[in-house]
Amino acid sequence: MTITSNKRFGSIPVFFTAISTILGAILFLRFGFAVGTLGFWGVLILILLGHALTIPTAFALSELATNKRVEGGGEYFIISRSFGLNIGATIGFALFLSQAISIAFYIIAFTEAFEFIFNYFMNSFNIYIPRQVISIPATLILGYIILKRGANMGMKMLYFVVAILFLSLLLFFLGKTEYGTTMGSGIPAGDLRNMKDFFIVFAIVFPAFTGMTAGVGLSGELRNPSTSIPRGTILATLTGMLIYIAVIYKLAISVPVEDMLADQLIMSRIAIMGAVIIPVGLAASTFSSAIGSILVAPRTLQALALDSSFPSKRINRWLSHGRKSDGEPANATIVTIIIAFFFVALGSVNAVAQIISMFFLVTYGSLCLISFLNHFGSSPSYRPSFKSRWYLSLGGFLIAIWVMFKINAPYAFAALFLMTVIYFYIRAYHRERDGLESLFANALFQVNRNIQVYLQRSGSQKKKKEWRPSAICISKDSFVRARAFHLLNWISYRYGFGTYLHRIDGYYSRATARKAAEELSRLIEIYDTTDNHVFVDTLISPSYTSALAQAIQVPGISGMENNMVIFEYDKENPENLGEIIENTGLIAAGDFDICLLASSRKEMIFRNGIHVWLDFHYPENSNLLILLSFIISGHPDWRKSNIKLFGTCKNGEEEEARLNLTDLVRTGRLPITEKNIEIVQEEPGMTLKNIINKKSGLAALTMIGFNTQILKRVGESFLDGYEETGTILFACSHNQKEIT
Repeated sequence: MTITSNKRFGSIPVFFTAISTILGAILFLRFGFAVGTLGFWGVLILILLGHALTIPTAFALSELATNKRVEGGGEYFIISRSFGLNIGATIGFALFLSQAISIAFYIIAFTEAFEFIFNYFMNSFNIYIPRQVISIPATLILGYIILKRGANMGMKMLYFVVAILFLSLLLFFLGKTEYGTTMGSGIPAGDLRNMKDFFIVFAIVFPAFTGMTAGVGLSGELRNPSTSIPRGTILATLTGMLIYIAVIYKLAISVPVEDMLADQLIMSRIAIMGAVIIPVGLAASTFSSAIGSILVAPRTLQALALDSSFPSKRINRWLSHGRKSDGEPANATIVTIIIAFFFVALGSVNAVAQIISMFFLVTYGSLCLISFLNHFGSSPSYRPSFKSRWYLSLGGFLIAIWVMFKINAPYAFAALFLMTVIYFYIRAYHRERDGLESLFANALFQVNRNIQVYLQRSGSQKKKKEWRPSAICISKDSFVRARAFHLLNWISYRYGFGTYLHRIDGYYSRATARKAAEELSRLIEIYDTTDNHVFVDTLISPSYTSALAQAIQVPGISGMENNMVIFEYDKENPENLGEIIENTGLIAAGDFDICLLASSRKEMIFRNGIHVWLDFHYPENSNLLILLSFIISGHPDWRKSNIKLFGTCKNGEEEEARLNLTDLVRTGRLPITEKNIEIVQEEPGMTLKNIINKKSGLAALTMIGFNTQILKRVGESFLDGYEETGTILFACSHNQKEIT
């Protein structure tokens, strides 16, 4: 995305755009109030806290800018290419509004430099003149100059007003007062007060810390952004911090506290020719800040439009248009001026200024978070020529969030809520774009890698391991039946882990590899739901046996070894049942639990519940069936269902069997009521299959234990005879599971 081919600026414009925004209205109008309220040491702490956020942000921004080519859009471009376009656009809209409304903020502050005119008319003629008499023409003049002459003229004006700004500061530092001569140049050790009001003052002064990234907005105009952005931004940030400290020191030793609190232009009493030079310096600082913002905001808006962030193609095309002669974002500038003009006409943006601060904090926190995650993710493609430190970036992110809520918690929640709404709105018409997962992919990879190694080490040291299912299923019928996947998902939702392997029949080759990739994409798309917790992959193998042998040797993605294999077949047409039975011995040899899912074409009505049939001759199977039924029922699909346990016994043993089963449920703290426990007496001429068909014909899922040796000996007929029953899960446990 290239906004203009006429790249003509270097590091100096970045520095001047940033420093002119840093040394703005707050410096002249509010630093005296801050020192008067908190004392020198209190404001020094305030400045250090502000720069504990801005310096890591400047470093993070410089790092990100030197890792990849930065085009037009400045901070928005960096964030959107790191977070993904949807999240980037969300933050970009907030950033643009902050920049556009900041123009109004600086213009309104600019009018304070003409307070003597307002006072003259009020004192001499008793005429109240609204600030808009100056602020509205100033906005129109500034907008006209930028529209007609573009960034070149803006930069020339910026150089001029920055020169005036530095001259006014020089005369301020050279100025002397009678109070300063009497008291000397030392700062009292106890010049610290009213710390309970620290964050009230911080909220008032915070806009002073929001200018250091202003120069980044010129990224589309820079010859070499990866060099100019770090140099200009970091130099402006450090220069601003030193000037701030020098200003509060000069204030503290030059005038008494009561004067600082009474006069917002207290600097004019200290500076040489202060009555003239400080108002002129205030005008220069606020006008230069307005110039910096009006150069940056339209470029952010243009970059948003170039990324099709608006729902209308016509709007995107109009806003992204650059003037043919010099590439200036003329249309975006018009919109920016209209927004600024609206807030200037209101005359006050005090309430909006706090929302602006919130959006700036979100932007700064985002930049630090991106830098931290890139450090943590250790991507080979992340090779910035300028390197920050991960702990600086993490600290900057945490401070940004903390400061947001300390300044104004309701506004912080409002800003985050508004950005959430914007994000979901953008995602509604840009579903194809990456979301949060694109940001956290590398970080999650590192976390997963370290967790797997840890679990392997700790698992090998544990004598007694808590059982939970880590199941694997292989099927070539993925696009025919979905019951196996659903079973894995039920198991994986809360308590277990599931890996679903779609088998591609054949030998590994370029053609089968391409087919595997295509079918994997189809599967991921089919099962792309919020309730999907199964890892899906493909496996190329010429036979079912070799596929199983490969799969059971693969480590589980959860960090623990797979301990269960799930087979699936069509109950009404069991064409693959023979090869499944053949391979149960292979699976049993690896000490895996085995599940055979007989998928029925009957509809699963979840409210009909899960029926579990227990055989007291195989207690290991009984415990596995009970645990699996509990795990499956934890999925939202089964929220309106219940589990019913069935046991069979000989005549006269019913009460003992019921007591044993009830005690097992109670000591195991299972959500099964006594009324859902049923003991069925064996009757002559009545087979177990007949009983199950009669009792569980309507159940959504029926679970039955089996023995692999009997299955291999009897064959497919062992699983026949359940015509009246729906989907059945046959389970065989290789060892005893503890329920309690």
